[in-house]
Amino acid sequence: MSYLHWSSDLDTGIDVIDKQHRRIVDYLNELNSANSAGDQAVTNHVLGELVDYTLTHFAFEEELQERANYPFLKAHKRVHEIFTKRIAEFQRRAAAGENVAPELLSMLRIWLVNHIKGDDADYAPSVKKTLNLEGTVDKTGGWLGSALKKFFG
Repeated sequence: MSYLHWSSDLDTGIDVIDKQHRRIVDYLNELNSANSAGDQAVTNHVLGELVDYTLTHFAFEEELQERANYPFLKAHKRVHEIFTKRIAEFQRRAAAGENVAPELLSMLRIWLVNHIKGDDADYAPSVKKTLNLEGTVDKTGGWLGSALKKFFG
């Protein structure tokens, strides 16, 4: 059973970002499953992967915004920084043996949905315009292809 279902109201209209957001939702569902099974080792492993992927996504997203000259990039970066600090605290507690998954899952579900529908929806028009102007909507080439390779291998 899924903990969080993807719905079309979470789409930004930027395919590459929507795919990354869907992967984060998949990680949340994996984290929920591991926690429900009571497997602390798997829970901590998935938590680590979720955090690594999310931080990479943030860096990619910020580079897209910078490329698009998004006027609120600094504020968006600050939201990411605050979130990253909160997650680091959860990781510290998990490393100390605490089961943080239930609290973390609750916080992540609320934060992710609000962040996508609010902060990410705000930058989408600027980024879409830039990607279309540069002809890089096709992720196989151009700047977007290079950025994807840089961040995600």
